[in-house]
Amino acid sequence: MKSQIIQIGNSQGIRIPKVLLEESGLKGEVDLEIHAEGVLIRNIEKPRAGWDEAFKTMAENEDDELVGANLSSDFEKKEWQW
Repeated sequence: MKSQIIQIGNSQGIRIPKVLLEESGLKGEVDLEIHAEGVLIRNIEKPRAGWDEAFKTMAENEDDELVGANLSSDFEKKEWQW
């Protein structure tokens, strides 16, 4: 699909057809990266993207063990309440 570089105020840009935006899932703020072949446009990944779904899945599976905790004694494993 072809597009043209156009003047947008003091800058230049391109119009991305709706079909490409829908298929790519691009919306809002995006990340631009230079490659030898051209410019790569992709969604910005949020630092905590997907955490809500992961926590919900953990709760449904009753898998709420503290990640990264080094619980070594019996007291820490059985008696300690977080």
